[in-house]
Amino acid sequence: MTAPILELRGVNKSFGPIDVLFDISLTVRAGEVLCLLGDNGAGKSTLIKILSGVYQPTSGQILMDGQPTSFPNPRAASDKGIATVHQFGGTFPLMSIGRSFFVGVEPARGWGPFKRYDRKTANAVAVKAVRDFGITRIDDGDRLVGGLSGGERQSLAIARAVHFGARVLILDEPTAALGVKQATHVLRIVNEAKRRGLAVVFITHQVMHAMAVGDHFAVLIRGAVAADFKKGEKTREEITDLMAGGASMSSLEAEIEGYMASHGGHPPPPAH
Repeated sequence: MTAPILELRGVNKSFGPIDVLFDISLTVRAGEVLCLLGDNGAGKSTLIKILSGVYQPTSGQILMDGQPTSFPNPRAASDKGIATVHQFGGTFPLMSIGRSFFVGVEPARGWGPFKRYDRKTANAVAVKAVRDFGITRIDDGDRLVGGLSGGERQSLAIARAVHFGARVLILDEPTAALGVKQATHVLRIVNEAKRRGLAVVFITHQVMHAMAVGDHFAVLIRGAVAADFKKGEKTREEITDLMAGGASMSSLEAEIEGYMASHGGHPPPPAH
């Protein structure tokens, strides 16, 4: 069996005296969906931030393709092929689809001081990339992102990540704010990303959605992996019961983030 694209070994995360993640070990393989399940405050948001380079582990190892690595910042994670799509697609409502798709890497025409944004190319590439994922309702790259549904925004963000060479797709609660039809749409796109050989980390607290696309599951409770199992090894009821065992850590995560925001990004000091 080939080495996982991404692996965490014994990862811990503390903010000053407060331990948030405990001994997390997970593997993510190409063409596989790893579902990270947990109630709000199970430690999912801290784990996402470690995978995407926002936080660094206090201890433990991150490996890519079997080699130890680190992500000192989000750009470093992105450069290594890790793309994070947040709940609302991380898109820009007042931008056109073409602009949003290429934000930061706009195609240009001309040369030197005469270079200008190539709207026609950007629109054509963006529309094709999204339609290749089965989102046939989008046919005009000049449409504003704000006019898209939540599911379409998610699709646009996923298609963009794939177009720009993502190898690991981290989806943070992609179906949480969507109705049944739109959620089904997003799940279909997750399956398409898997079919294309991407490694997908699907973070959710909705067991039904996880079971629809997942190959491998990990349940987080109070910052630790309470269960790690493959598709078919546990029933929906067993998974739901497991998750219900986790008391909420969300107020703790929010408290730490609030402290860091008002103290220049510094964690709380050790207790005396």
